[in-house]
Amino acid sequence: MRVALVHDYLNQYGGAERVLEALHDLYPAAPVYTSFYDPDAMPDLYRTWDIRTSFMQHLPGWRTHFRRYFLLYPSAFESFDLSEYDLIISSSSAYAKGIIPAPHARHICYCHTPMRFAWRTQDYIERETISGIQGAVLPVLLSYVRLWDVVSTQRVDAFVANSHEVAGRIARYYRRDATVIPPPVDLPPYTPHPPEDFYLAGGRLIPYKRLGLVVEAFNKLRLPLKIFGEGRDRANLEALAGPTIEFLGWVDEAQRRALFARCRAFLFPGAEDFGITPLEAMAAGRPVLAYAAGGALETVIEGVTGRFFRQQTAAAIAAAVAASRGDIYEPLTIRRHAEGFRREVFLERMHAAIGAMLEDQR
Repeated sequence: MRVALVHDYLNQYGGAERVLEALHDLYPAAPVYTSFYDPDAMPDLYRTWDIRTSFMQHLPGWRTHFRRYFLLYPSAFESFDLSEYDLIISSSSAYAKGIIPAPHARHICYCHTPMRFAWRTQDYIERETISGIQGAVLPVLLSYVRLWDVVSTQRVDAFVANSHEVAGRIARYYRRDATVIPPPVDLPPYTPHPPEDFYLAGGRLIPYKRLGLVVEAFNKLRLPLKIFGEGRDRANLEALAGPTIEFLGWVDEAQRRALFARCRAFLFPGAEDFGITPLEAMAAGRPVLAYAAGGALETVIEGVTGRFFRQQTAAAIAAAVAASRGDIYEPLTIRRHAEGFRREVFLERMHAAIGAMLEDQR
């Protein structure tokens, strides 16, 4: 069977790209089609793959202005000639599912979320602080994107969602059912460590992650907080941070795992579609303090693997941190919970889902 993989863009590394890596493990000979690819932003492993980019790779300033080209992505993905493939697997939070498969081909979409900026436009405008003419025009332009998004779902034979939260959005926006398969988490060997007296947060430092709320909470608490990762929101966060907060920047996998193993707890303030970083913390046996929304409701067990705060405010985060200082958690129990999301489980479930889809389509 001839297989192709499709991914929105390869210019930043996060949970969606880890899913793509696992899919590539299932089909290591499959080429990866994407809008554009920045080798310097991705792990060296990607340089060994067959990556095929669209005409957008040649647009001026795409590394900086890739969001401004949003009206071109539909054409970019529809321009790919995929006629030689029998199976196409798209990894999509935006445009990748909009490819045009051949009549004989089957297309399964692993959906990280229906595109947030198109379906939750006002939230996007507020979080990205878009104003003026751009803020007035953007909702109108995104009406076209939403129409295309709905039409392009008809080219998908089966949806897989990364969480029940996302499956609900797929049903709401696309009127389609989805199989839920949580994304893979790479679990290092478990070595218990006594926690040190610092808290941890991080990932992509971008506005919708709501890390500013954590910074505000720890300014009030005056407790040690370490934040790892890079992103366009870093300067704003650093300007807000008090003396007990340390920014670590980009960290490699060994450093990241050491931070998870040594922290007192991991803070997760965003309403995420799924969220892999909480499970990475749990894989190290550490509890998670999370906003009670989105994918966290499917990964955190209150009182067992962490604690929820139910308002997305700095005050609620501070209260949860203060209350958690009296909690007692069993690190091995937390680790065993995380093992239910390991890569091998993901690969088994995806293999079964793809096989079932192909059988149903015969």
